[in-house]
Amino acid sequence: MNTRLDGLGFLLSVAALAIAWRVLPIEAPGERPRIDVAGALLLALGTLGLLLVVAEPSLWATAWLAGGILVGSLAILVLWVIVEMRAAAPLVNLRLLGQRPVLRANAAMLIAGIGLYLLFSLLTRYVQTPAGAHYGFALPGVAAGAALIPFSLLGFVAGKSLPYLVARITERWAYALSTVIAIAAVALFIAADRSLLAVLVSIALLGFAVGGVFSVMPKLVLVGVPGVETASVLSINQIVRSIGFSTGSALAGFLLAAATPAGSMLPTSDGYITAALWALPPLALSALIIAVRRSPRRPALPSTAS
Repeated sequence: MNTRLDGLGFLLSVAALAIAWRVLPIEAPGERPRIDVAGALLLALGTLGLLLVVAEPSLWATAWLAGGILVGSLAILVLWVIVEMRAAAPLVNLRLLGQRPVLRANAAMLIAGIGLYLLFSLLTRYVQTPAGAHYGFALPGVAAGAALIPFSLLGFVAGKSLPYLVARITERWAYALSTVIAIAAVALFIAADRSLLAVLVSIALLGFAVGGVFSVMPKLVLVGVPGVETASVLSINQIVRSIGFSTGSALAGFLLAAATPAGSMLPTSDGYITAALWALPPLALSALIIAVRRSPRRPALPSTAS
């Protein structure tokens, strides 16, 4: 069965590559952009080290090893900042990141990415849990993939509907609404984790939340950004988003590993509930970062002599 599924996956990948080869436009001739290879490698190494100490709790059994990886990763990221500040064509323009609207939007994206993909990782693993665990639904590979159809479908619906919603309640509140829907997905999973229908609805709600966040984020992150810097700011947001997703997935693995009894291959059912609760603080904090905006200070009125 697994061999057939692997063969089907290979054929689908080849078909997708062939379609992309025929459909995607050829790049227009011109000067080739410079790629910041050093910046990309340093960011990848630094992020990998941080994710490793989060995703592999067994490393902390040897404190000096885990601490060394953590300190080394932070040193690499500091070096990355120095390289990016001096590069002629940096991977990330860190000077733009210092602008308040850009910084606020990227902070919200990083934190939301952790919560969204923590929950995504939990749900996709939960539906595939073998029957012997006395929870989950033991869905095989194809059926587990089909369980993600509601996620993709509602994500598409969110992308199409958010522009109309933004026109009525502004980008900030549309973003906050998307994160609230993700919180509702967490609540539904916790309340009805034994029902396949409820879990599928939770996956669908999560898909709408992810699609909504992705749809409205470009408008939030580009506030006050000059047109010539649009691509740079969006690339920063893409990198921040990827780091948030990776951290959320690693955190899900860490929490489930912590909830796995000694000698067992699977975490407890309560472990999934506890891990899902961990998605709530980053989702709520992300909504607050965007929704609560500081008003500019008003200049003090001159005092009048009586």
